[in-house]
Amino acid sequence: MTVTIIAEQQQEGTHPTLAQMVSAAKGLGGTCKVIIPGGSGEQEASNISGVDKVMKMTGECFSSFDSQSWSSSMKNSIEGTVLLAATPAGRELGASIAAELGISVIQDVTSISPGIKLERPVYSGKAIENLTTSENCVITIRPNSIEAAEMGGSAEITSQDSTESIRLAVLEAIAKASEKIDVSEADIIISGGRGLGDASNFEKLEEVASTLGAAVGASRAVVDEWGLPHSMQVGQTGKTVTPALYIAVGISGAIQHLAGMRSSRYIVAINKDPDAPIFAVADYGIVASWEDALPAMHDAIKALP
Repeated sequence: MTVTIIAEQQQEGTHPTLAQMVSAAKGLGGTCKVIIPGGSGEQEASNISGVDKVMKMTGECFSSFDSQSWSSSMKNSIEGTVLLAATPAGRELGASIAAELGISVIQDVTSISPGIKLERPVYSGKAIENLTTSENCVITIRPNSIEAAEMGGSAEITSQDSTESIRLAVLEAIAKASEKIDVSEADIIISGGRGLGDASNFEKLEEVASTLGAAVGASRAVVDEWGLPHSMQVGQTGKTVTPALYIAVGISGAIQHLAGMRSSRYIVAINKDPDAPIFAVADYGIVASWEDALPAMHDAIKALP
């Protein structure tokens, strides 16, 4: 079988999730083909062990993300089952590709094995759905749910110009300037809840985030009550995140919040209530006030080599 991976761009290269999807593709067997839609990163993709072919697609439509024109331009280059990262862009593009090809799309997969056996969380993460498909489909995989493939490959790189006639293309997208890392893209997130006592105390989280290179998130309660930006909200009605490390500070762990972060690879919780639900999903728990625990944690992080 052939598995086609649509790589996601990040600055001047590919998103770290590419190596994770290559690992998933290797588990399915067969040939692994990576498509780079514009941008750069083809050499990086070629160096991942398990990649057989890399195709860099060029064309005016790839200057800005537009799922409709991208899927229309790529449809003839896609073979077999399609894998994308379950990021906001990946979910949108995956659905558009599935519509173009007339095949099914399965979103937010956390496990994939031979025979295209899949697992994904449902009902806000309270249950796991098991799926098996024998047909080609589009699958989006949650970041950090699968171990990344190692480097050491040397796949062939080809280039294809896809300036075909399309009905509509976004030629330029102007994003709001921001120096903060988006929680949906971050590999490390430190989030705060009502246990912080006041919105001004999020400055302490910002300090830790600056040291770690992390994004700062928030629970729904503080977004609603303290007027923090909705873009920071993690949870069922906010953003679903799967970072390598999630630090919850002063968050009790309501089911709506857990639905948005329980798939994180490692979870560290700081809460003075030993019975807080957040400890049920945490890999490491600190029973203490944030005023005592957070400065000590920050000092320890700064002392790391």
